Amino acid sequence: MTDTILVLTEDTLADADVHHILDLHGDEELAYRVLVPADTDRPLVPWIVDALSLGELREAWDRALGREPSRTQARATAEEQIAGSVAAFLAAGRTATGQVTDDDPLPALRTAVAAGDVREVVVVTYPHLVEDTFHTDWASRARDELHVPVLHLYSGTSELG
Repeated sequence: MTDTILVLTEDTLADADVHHILDLHGDEELAYRVLVPADTDRPLVPWIVDALSLGELREAWDRALGREPSRTQARATAEEQIAGSVAAFLAAGRTATGQVTDDDPLPALRTAVAAGDVREVVVVTYPHLVEDTFHTDWASRARDELHVPVLHLYSGTSELG
């Protein structure tokens, strides 16, 4: 049985993200499974702080007004992000599969780890000032709950979260 690396991300993986992940394991034959939540149900204030810190003024304004995508739109966006991420792995010469999760991806991570073939979890997100500072981000929660190594990378960089 081939070991699996779970890759939890909130957006399409950039080529640089895929290369950083692959560099962690050299030429080992591993299975990669990309998980993307259909919609992250994040508290209003941290979400707005993050959007403003990234210069996403329109997104912050829309969120402040309560404008969120429908469940169907959120699922379609997650599926597009998975397709792009799987394509990035293919372009790098590796295969990957994908799965859309619910708003909170931790139950899907728990289920995958319980299946027994997951070697580690790599979480790729943008910086989230409030959640990262108070260790309520996905990676911190996964480290607390799962019994496998969890690495947190910031999207598009080699910086660790």
